[in-house]
Amino acid sequence: MGDISKHFDRHEFACKCKDMCGFDSVDVELLAALEDVREHFNTTVSINSGCRCEQQNKAVGGEPNSQHTKGKAVDFTMIGPSPAKIYQYLTAKYPDKYGMGLYKTWVHLDVRAIKARWEK
Repeated sequence: MGDISKHFDRHEFACKCKDMCGFDSVDVELLAALEDVREHFNTTVSINSGCRCEQQNKAVGGEPNSQHTKGKAVDFTMIGPSPAKIYQYLTAKYPDKYGMGLYKTWVHLDVRAIKARWEK
């Protein structure tokens, strides 16, 4: 059991900056979407990047105004399903909302107010 949802702990989302800023806010809608994808594939979600302070976002080459800096985004992988399969599931499940990006080794998911899609 996680400390902020069924399968997730707050520390998994914490900013990884060198200053250890403590930023670890997570949007409840993002948590719900992650729980859904975790339940659908019945396997562990490994969070590569959750919250980012402005300095960390810049350091990793994140977009200005990134959803990561608002606690509304996550980059993640799963044991088993490929990033393409996860992306396909999410885009079918949420066809008209959220931001989703497919990368070679991970998936980006954010709960922005408008639909956005990209593949890199």
